[in-house]
Amino acid sequence: MKQNLNLLKEIILFKMNGKILVACLLLYSGAANAQKKGLENPVTLFNGKDLTGWKQLNGKARYEVQNGEIVGTTVPGEPNSFLATEEIFGDFILELEFNVDPTMNSGIQFRSEGKPDYQNGRVFGYQFEIDPSSRAWTGGIYDEARRDWLYPLEYNPAAKTAFKQNEWNAIRLECIGNVMRTFVNGIATANLVDDLTPKGFIALQVHAIEKKEDAGKQIRWRNIRLQTKNLEPTPYDNIFVVNTISNQLSEQEKKNGLSLLWNGKTTDGWRGAYKEQFPENGWEIKDGILSVLKSTGKESENGGDVITLKEYSAFDLQFEFKLAEGANSGVKYFVTEKEGNKGSAIGLEYQILDDATHPDAKLGVVGNRTLASLYDLIPSIKVKRGLHKIGEWNTGRIVVYPDNRVEHWLNGYKVVEYQRGSPIYQALVARSKYAQWPDFGMAEKGHLLLQDHGDHVSFRSIKIQELK
Repeated sequence: MKQNLNLLKEIILFKMNGKILVACLLLYSGAANAQKKGLENPVTLFNGKDLTGWKQLNGKARYEVQNGEIVGTTVPGEPNSFLATEEIFGDFILELEFNVDPTMNSGIQFRSEGKPDYQNGRVFGYQFEIDPSSRAWTGGIYDEARRDWLYPLEYNPAAKTAFKQNEWNAIRLECIGNVMRTFVNGIATANLVDDLTPKGFIALQVHAIEKKEDAGKQIRWRNIRLQTKNLEPTPYDNIFVVNTISNQLSEQEKKNGLSLLWNGKTTDGWRGAYKEQFPENGWEIKDGILSVLKSTGKESENGGDVITLKEYSAFDLQFEFKLAEGANSGVKYFVTEKEGNKGSAIGLEYQILDDATHPDAKLGVVGNRTLASLYDLIPSIKVKRGLHKIGEWNTGRIVVYPDNRVEHWLNGYKVVEYQRGSPIYQALVARSKYAQWPDFGMAEKGHLLLQDHGDHVSFRSIKIQELK
């Protein structure tokens, strides 16, 4: 572009007088700026002089104005502190800049609340994460004092490089309807679809500290601007989308190539394993939830497993599941039915289990029959914040790449990774219960399966993206 501009200058200088030259250069400059469209008629949330329009909530970290910036300073012995707008906002686009000490943590609350009857007035709601640590989740979305992580940046690892240490970083936050998107220095970092809280205040967080030597750490914010009318979202990209709305696809998900594997209403696209039709009993569809009903606690002795009509090879499968206490089930892939066995159909299995009370968790080897494990082959990594309580919904994900790399995910954390057909994989199969099946798990393609293990387990939001 710089070379083109220089060439344009030379042509104009050679052929035109000074007045036309100025007009042409202004026109060119305007066209270039149009490619970087910012906010139209933004509201300035911070006047650069004092904290008019803001109020402090919860902790007593220090907030003050210096050189046209809001400066937040850590104070020992205080909980998370928030400088919140007095005004409430629903749909908006927020832009600001921040510069944070590399050794502290912070965030920007949005659509957030603080109520006397909720944890004694503790601030809760969506948070744009500011994380200068080696974890590098700046731009991820956290649910403060409520549901924990909604969009950890493990979903979008390429965005971990967007944040710049010891520099001013520019953010953009788009909240339009139930779609929330974050950007750091022009790079898309998170895309969340969620409808739990449609409006609330915006707040600047100074995180609590545990060590006295961490007192005095600072974060600075400036150029805080907000637009609430005539909102135009950034064009769609291709980053991963977290969608908590049951059995629905967002426009971004559709663009990414996802489709619903179960429509939330009927048995279309599914049948019983080793059967031509969907089971007449043992399964229930109610209120957008597909459930296997409690029976004997044994494999396939009631309705039996259900499988997709279509077979898949490389794919990204997402699903939500909810366990009753003591329940056992699984999601299998590369199911061919060629074994003709009794009980559950044979296939690679993402284990679904109440590890605390079901005896299967203590069987197998080194925990390879626990939740999200590759059943009887590879144990899942136990992530401290990666498990929701029994009776709550969990999000599972199975990714099979065209080169036969496979990943298991649980609530935003990758917990299993392996290569189908590798020497290690073959050795694991040889010492497992699957050793009797030739070429176990190595089919070029196969059905996807939801297991009936005789316990009450529910599924919803089953969606898939075929990978090429």
